[in-house]
Amino acid sequence: MSPYIVIVLCCIAAYLIGSCNSAIIVVKLLKHEDVRKFGSKNAGLTNVLRCFGKGPALATLIADLLKGCLTILIIKAVVRASGYTGDIMTVGYIAGLLVMLGHVFPVWYGFKGGKGVLVTATVLLAIDPLTFAIVIPVFIIMLVITKYVSVSSITAAIAYPIVTFLVQYFAKHLEPSSVWIHTGFAALSGILIVYMHRANIKRLMDGTENKFSFSKK
Repeated sequence: MSPYIVIVLCCIAAYLIGSCNSAIIVVKLLKHEDVRKFGSKNAGLTNVLRCFGKGPALATLIADLLKGCLTILIIKAVVRASGYTGDIMTVGYIAGLLVMLGHVFPVWYGFKGGKGVLVTATVLLAIDPLTFAIVIPVFIIMLVITKYVSVSSITAAIAYPIVTFLVQYFAKHLEPSSVWIHTGFAALSGILIVYMHRANIKRLMDGTENKFSFSKK
């Protein structure tokens, strides 16, 4: 089978796997509820923690880690085994974006999913660990300073393509064409994350956004 057909099939699989929303599945299995009917109505980790506590939130975190990271690692291995000799990192970015699109617009749940922050982070861990190691502290620092998950997520989303370019161009010395392609995919992911937080941005402007607390049930 042609490596390019393998890539196409892997990308389809990435979207379908991404469409398996961890928050929805975990809450349904553990609490027999639909997380999209509670709190912010968002099918994501923060809403699971706020509405159902640490147990379901931890299960959601682990499931998203496996979904994002393992999917990309497996796809990269399969594509390499097919005889593909091109830029495997670019394949990772393409598949990673499709995992994220599946998470945000899941075919199994009427195209209504989460905001894509956690799954993007786990995908990034499998694609570019150095960039991950820089962007995640940006999220954590902003969360500690502002206590707003939304502000932290938006800041990290904006930092993602910037850090990608700086790391890959100046630290990894990749080919400029590859750097720009990778930065472009990072920018698409960042833009989508910011777009998915448009309601949060409105609440921030209105002063009604909920702050994050580490003392949950």
